[in-house]
Amino acid sequence: MVYLTRRERFNSAHKLYNPNWDHTKNEEVFGKCANENWHGHNYHLYVTVKGKPNPDTGFIINVKVLSNIIRECIIEKVDHRNLNLDVDFLKGVIPSTENFAQAIWEELAAPIEANGCQLHCVKLTETENIYVEYFGE
Repeated sequence: MVYLTRRERFNSAHKLYNPNWDHTKNEEVFGKCANENWHGHNYHLYVTVKGKPNPDTGFIINVKVLSNIIRECIIEKVDHRNLNLDVDFLKGVIPSTENFAQAIWEELAAPIEANGCQLHCVKLTETENIYVEYFGE
């Protein structure tokens, strides 16, 4: 099995807020991340696919095709957007890094499989100190 990773970058704003809690509880749990005026991150998204190279091309997937899938399914929807308000696949979801990575997986898995390989990992870096890896489990 061969693994191939594509990195993309984007900027988004969000706030962590549970609508079932009052303002005090949200601030207690989420701290500054519950700021009513939002906050932003410069995200790095790593999408790793796996498969066997095609004997005619040597590719698991054409990297241009992979890049287009990521751009169309994710980047165009989240770059310079408010994750709480603007992103259809995050509606009703607290946009924590953990939930965001899982939602990205759900958006990418089928289009990647339709191109002959499997999604192996979504790694989402929120800050230089925080990232999530999701393996679809």
